[in-house]
Amino acid sequence: MAQVPHKEKRKMMAGADKMMYMNLFSEKIRTRLNLYERLMRLDKPIGILLLLWPTLWGLWLSALGRPNWAVVWIFALGTVLMRSAGCVINDFADRDFDRHVARTKDRPLTAGKVSAKEAILLFISLSACAFLLILPLRSGLILGLSVAALFLAASYPFTKRFFAVPQAYLGIAFGFGIPMAYAAQVGSVPSEAWWLLLANVFWAIAYDTEYAMVDRADDLKIGIKTSAITFGRFDVAAVMFCYAAALGLIGWVGYGLHLGGFFYAGLLVSAGIAAYHYTLIRSREPAACFKAFLHNNWIGASIFAGIVLDFLRQSMLG
Repeated sequence: MAQVPHKEKRKMMAGADKMMYMNLFSEKIRTRLNLYERLMRLDKPIGILLLLWPTLWGLWLSALGRPNWAVVWIFALGTVLMRSAGCVINDFADRDFDRHVARTKDRPLTAGKVSAKEAILLFISLSACAFLLILPLRSGLILGLSVAALFLAASYPFTKRFFAVPQAYLGIAFGFGIPMAYAAQVGSVPSEAWWLLLANVFWAIAYDTEYAMVDRADDLKIGIKTSAITFGRFDVAAVMFCYAAALGLIGWVGYGLHLGGFFYAGLLVSAGIAAYHYTLIRSREPAACFKAFLHNNWIGASIFAGIVLDFLRQSMLG
């Protein structure tokens, strides 16, 4: 058998070493991206959906069913970016608490797999990308509202230290796409946008109280504040009241816009889902409460479907 010349052998070994280095490097990058994905909760899209639905309500209602599709795409992408940024800053703020909670102790930041510096840089990068998205809209009002939205997203995690119902603050943060949607479509923020935002505050208190009921025992130990703790034995009643207030306010806005049967059918379906949640949370069993929380996606979707279908009905009738 012919022997490989020494020079060629060295080249082959160098090539093999380079290939091994590249494989190790790509594996390291892949692992890092997976950790960032978990930090941004892209593997758990429920948060994105709960932020997206009220934004879509605002886009369709402000445009009377005929939104600018470029604006829709800008807001949809912005929702993903800002929800991801919110998750990153939330985990940064809660990194010393999360390790004491069974559900959150394995999150990348509190588990030490991602550094605090990396988290801050990621938050800044995501926020900057979201800001760049709205620049083509060329609106000073939207720029001002976007600064307020960023402040809300960045400050929400810290409200759990001192505010008895931080879920209300979350509702403002999660619903701030509503006034921004009106600003983008009509150039102003009329009163109906603020009523819709208030409806979203009640909705967020309802679904995030269900979420907080899952972690109540751990939250009591570590001393953070949640609506589930504040409402105490009235937690289930408070959740149902907030659902009723949210749907009532949305119905009132729709009534003012002369929406019809499809819109109210969407609200009725949402009310039915909320009633089903009562059967899940009345026992206060954590798994059932978490199921109810996840199920809120269908409440938001039902309301949006009712809005879209009613405007389609109006356009077909001329």
